[in-house]
Amino acid sequence: MLIKQVIEAFDILDSSTVSGADVVSYLKSIRPDADACTYPLEGTGEKAGKSTDMVKVRIPGSRGKSRGGDAPTIGLLGRLGGIGARPERVGFVSDGDGALAAVALAAKLLDMQNKGDFLDGDVFISTHICPNAPTAPHKPVPFMGSPVNMAQVNQEEVSPELDAILSVDTTKGNRIINTRGFAISPTVKDGYILRVSEDLLDIMQITTGKLPQVFALTMQDITPYGNQIYHVNSILQPSTATSAPVVGVAVTAETMVPGCATGASHFSDVEEAARFMLETAKAFGRGECKFYDEEEFSRLEMLYGSMKHLQTQGRRES
Repeated sequence: MLIKQVIEAFDILDSSTVSGADVVSYLKSIRPDADACTYPLEGTGEKAGKSTDMVKVRIPGSRGKSRGGDAPTIGLLGRLGGIGARPERVGFVSDGDGALAAVALAAKLLDMQNKGDFLDGDVFISTHICPNAPTAPHKPVPFMGSPVNMAQVNQEEVSPELDAILSVDTTKGNRIINTRGFAISPTVKDGYILRVSEDLLDIMQITTGKLPQVFALTMQDITPYGNQIYHVNSILQPSTATSAPVVGVAVTAETMVPGCATGASHFSDVEEAARFMLETAKAFGRGECKFYDEEEFSRLEMLYGSMKHLQTQGRRES
């Protein structure tokens, strides 16, 4: 379980002055040699002058690439606009659950290594820390905005070394998935929305003890932000910047909850989602979890061509 880590991480993140350095200090207090770093990411264009603190953690596996091994690497990305909307709202916002899950996962994996438990493959964890992000209009409920452009975050979090990605994000401001807990998305790869991974469904029902929940995706949701097209949220934005398969892990609610709402985080839901991601990382590193069927994907591309243009901003308006 990650209950301890979720509580400790929340205590750090629920602060008007929290920084990436605070998160790294917490992680190094667990394991002093932890490969964890932070740095400011400055906004560009219309967001120039604003910034957020990127946090990156690499957990080496016993057979991971960082040690010359051949086990695959998984990325666990905490997606969000910000963990706080100060001064408009006081406290930790619903949108911060992605960062909370990511920090708790890093803490748990480091604690596991202290106790002699190493995963087979490397695990890369990344999120960003901003306690004073802007809010943004969105239907059916307001979203959290971001102090930087989404493409900038993608560039920092997504790299060629990642063989698969789980992207965890609060996904409560919609009428698409209406259940407390978390839900996963179909696998997205190179502009294709593929069938839901049976292996991930198995892991989900084992970790939750319930039937798995899957949320719907549209073509719009897997296109890059900035194209003036409606997106359910940013959960699948990493898929626009990589050829690796990406699955969204959505922390959900029965009712529509604004991303900028405070007092709307549920420890049990965040812990359950994080525990699912941890078990997926274990199985993926062992080669026992596939995000998609490689042969079927090759046949799709042979029959219908590349869909990579959906990873771009598309044609310019005339």
